Amino acid sequence: MAVYRTHTTGPEAEHALGLLVPHGTQQLPSQTAGVAGIFHMAGITDDLLAVEQLLLERSRSRSALISAASAHTVRSGGKRLRAALALLAARLGNYRLEWVIHPAASAELIHAASLVHDDLVDQAARRRGRVTVHTRWDNDVALMVGDYFFALAAGEMALSPDPRIITFYAQAVQTIVEGELSPVTHITPLETALAQYYYKTGAKTAVLFEAACKAGMVAGQGSEAEITALGRYGHDLGTAFQIVDDVLDFVGDEHTLGKPAGNDLRQGTITLPLIYAVAAGSSPELHAIIEQSQPDETTVRQAIEEVIALGGVNRAMEEARRLIVRAIDHLAIFPPSAAHRALIDLAHFVIERDI
Repeated sequence: MAVYRTHTTGPEAEHALGLLVPHGTQQLPSQTAGVAGIFHMAGITDDLLAVEQLLLERSRSRSALISAASAHTVRSGGKRLRAALALLAARLGNYRLEWVIHPAASAELIHAASLVHDDLVDQAARRRGRVTVHTRWDNDVALMVGDYFFALAAGEMALSPDPRIITFYAQAVQTIVEGELSPVTHITPLETALAQYYYKTGAKTAVLFEAACKAGMVAGQGSEAEITALGRYGHDLGTAFQIVDDVLDFVGDEHTLGKPAGNDLRQGTITLPLIYAVAAGSSPELHAIIEQSQPDETTVRQAIEEVIALGGVNRAMEEARRLIVRAIDHLAIFPPSAAHRALIDLAHFVIERDI
């Protein structure tokens, strides 16, 4: 397939990926340039573009409607961290792009499918600043496009070099669905709230990071110990990533987030900063906002200020940093290399990012 080892790519793929190292006077946002630099130093930029081309190719359908909605979803793809994790994991072993490109694409297709369905369930109007599929078209189209991406992911798994990769991703999808149907319902007592939150976070985000890392290591012909270590790295990284996401909902702004700050509070979603703030001794009003179906903007702003003042954001970030240290420790069994360095740098990026 011509998609392998393509070093000259079309503008469609480059625009969709949005992760190229800046050329000439081109300016990119600092966070994007930072992660692009990590990928460049690890030597995976061209391979990520090959994954992107594959995603664009797969998204074309006999149905013009599915093609349009699928292309819209692919172009909203973000940083491709899950594909990058698969590629970097494989580079810790015996690396061949044709072995890892399908597992890398599988991770992104599953992620895309879950986001389309998640936006549909939440009735979110925008994601990463772009109109969501169900908003631009309708709920039926979003449901079908999500299913279509899951089917595409299954096709990529079938092309993967080892059946264990299918198992990793199939289990991940099962867990993602179970997690979506297991919301955090308790804000107290603290132990119950934390148990629910970490299960939800592990199912919603961390499990796919873990599967991508394990699939990449399998494609790189790693040992069982190496596969396990990469999986643990991915799980801790993904958990920290989600915690930072939840923190940004309190301290970010709509321009960088692509959605209004305080969106979780508006939807009644209990996250780690809120849990820690309540544990620190919050007002009855902060408890009450969870029970409100549509809190007004003044109430949301006051709740954000209270969560920050009570240290909920700082304590959540401390937990994210602890998980990042542990994630990096899981990499100790691997010798120094460009890929090893990139995985460490990605862990730091997760903590330092502002989007």
